[in-house]
Amino acid sequence: MHAEAGRRVVRVSAWQQGACLGSALGEAESAEVAEDRAIERLQKRLVTTPAGTPAPPTAAATPIPTPQARNSVIRRPMGEAAETNAPLEAPASPELPPTEGIQQPPDDWSDELAALDLHLQRLGWDRDQESTYLQRAFGHPSRSRLTSYGDLSAYLKTVQQLSPGSDPASAPVPLRRADLLSQCDQMLQQLQWDASQGRAFLEEHFQLASRQQLSDEQLLHFNMLLEGELMESTSK
Repeated sequence: MHAEAGRRVVRVSAWQQGACLGSALGEAESAEVAEDRAIERLQKRLVTTPAGTPAPPTAAATPIPTPQARNSVIRRPMGEAAETNAPLEAPASPELPPTEGIQQPPDDWSDELAALDLHLQRLGWDRDQESTYLQRAFGHPSRSRLTSYGDLSAYLKTVQQLSPGSDPASAPVPLRRADLLSQCDQMLQQLQWDASQGRAFLEEHFQLASRQQLSDEQLLHFNMLLEGELMESTSK
């Protein structure tokens, strides 16, 4: 899920007969230790299902999330509205009101694309090297298939932090906000929290009223806090 100097975050998922039983995050200095921690947390959580039926999971490590296929041509950020306006919700609960001040993605991405080209030149990456990196980060080798402004921004932000000569086969990949939001939704459902409970938890730890105000790194931290709540609830 995330990689930087001295820090790796790995997500593992448990599947049974084609159905996802749950997922968990693990953080450590190396991906291997982070994976072991995530598997241990997930196994503890799934020792017993809510119905009381044993659920022996098979944990599979997914350091890099698999994105959904995209077929649109890059121009306008189609699909971004759902992410920008998504409330912190739980099943059958009222939606939170939209937060004022959340910026809408621009229609014109030319400045970001130009900046991206400059940073790729700084790194010394050619098209093949960029394709290698895109395949790792987004599951496809073409920049033209980045149809989400959030993905493009995360890509640019990560590339800006890389050093010249970085290897595209091992360089840290961007956090995927859509994946983080999806995992957040899943854990809120497992906790059976309504909107007011989720908002109170967010305000307690971040002093914010909406998760859309969180940076990607803060959202990752928020998810890990939710996982801690899940661990505590299943151990009781």
